[in-house]
Amino acid sequence: MTARRLPAWIGISAAAVIGILTAIQARINGQLGTRLGDGFTAAVISFGSGLAVLIVLSLVIPQGRRGFSALVAGLRRRDEDGRAGIPFWMLCGGVAGALSVATQSLAVGIIGVALFTVGVVAGQTVSGLLLDRAGIGPAGIVAVTPARLIGGALAMLAAAVSLAGGVHAPPVLIVLPFLVGAGIAWQSAVNGRLRQRVGTPLTATLVNFIGGTLVLGIAELVHSLTVAPPPTAFPTEPWLYVGGVIGVTYIFLAAALVPYTGVLLLGLGTVVGQVVTSVLIDAAWPTAAAPSLWQSLLMSSLAILSVIVAAVPWRRRRRAG
Repeated sequence: MTARRLPAWIGISAAAVIGILTAIQARINGQLGTRLGDGFTAAVISFGSGLAVLIVLSLVIPQGRRGFSALVAGLRRRDEDGRAGIPFWMLCGGVAGALSVATQSLAVGIIGVALFTVGVVAGQTVSGLLLDRAGIGPAGIVAVTPARLIGGALAMLAAAVSLAGGVHAPPVLIVLPFLVGAGIAWQSAVNGRLRQRVGTPLTATLVNFIGGTLVLGIAELVHSLTVAPPPTAFPTEPWLYVGGVIGVTYIFLAAALVPYTGVLLLGLGTVVGQVVTSVLIDAAWPTAAAPSLWQSLLMSSLAILSVIVAAVPWRRRRRAG
C-alpha cells in the first residue's frame, strides 16, 4: 500500500533539517579525523557513540522494545516460498552509513564541507531518480516526470559549478562523496522499507548503526594492521564527539520521512539545508581546497532551484469549457 504524501513544504522543511544536521556532522567528523590523524578511528568513534545511544533508547522506550521484537520475529519468519519476513538486504543500510561517516572523516578536513556536499548531491540525484523509478523505496514506484528530471539536472549542474575553478585535492576525495550520495539515497530507501516491517524508525536506525559499526570496526582493524596503529592521544573538546548523536537524529528522521516523500524528494530537500549550511560553515571556517565564495553561492542557488522545480506540483491549467 502506497503511503500518503505529505504536503511538499512540510516534507522539504523536514528534509532541510536533515541536511543541516548532515553538514554539521560532516565538519565535526572531518575535524575529528584531522585532529586524530586517522579517519577510520574517527568514524568508529562517531558510529560507535551513536550505536550506544540507540541501544539505550531501544531498551528504555517501549516503541524501541516493540520494534526490536518485530525485527527478531521478521528475521525468523518464512513465507511459503521460504523467503524471510525481513530479507537480508533490508539490514544493509548501515554499509552506506559507514561509507558516509568514513568519507567525512577522511575528506572533509581537506576539501571542506561545501565541496563534499556537492559530490553527495550529484550521487543522491542520480541514485534517487533510479531508486524511485525502480520502486525500491517504501513509497513504491515514483514517476520520473519532466520536472523531476529537470530538478535533478539542476542539482548535477550545482555539483559541476563547484568544480569549475579546479580542485587541488586527490581525485579519490572527489569521487568518494559521489559514492556517498548514491549510498545515502539507497540507505534512505532501505531504512524506510525496514521501518515499515518493524513499525518504528528507531529500530531501523538501530539496525543501521549496528551494521555500520561492524563495517567500520573491521576497516579500522585492517587499517591498524596494514597501514598504521590507532592513535593513542585524543582531543579533549567534547563537541568533537557528538557526530554520532547527530547521525542518529538525521537517520531517524530520514527513515520516518521517506515513506511520505519518496527517495528523490527527500534527497533534494536535504540538499537545501545541507548546501546552505555547508557554505556558511566553509565561509566561517575555510579549508585549503574549499570552493570560492562565488562558486558556493551559485551552487547553493542552483541546488535550491532544483528542489523547487522537482517538488512543486506543476499543473497545466484546464480551459474553461
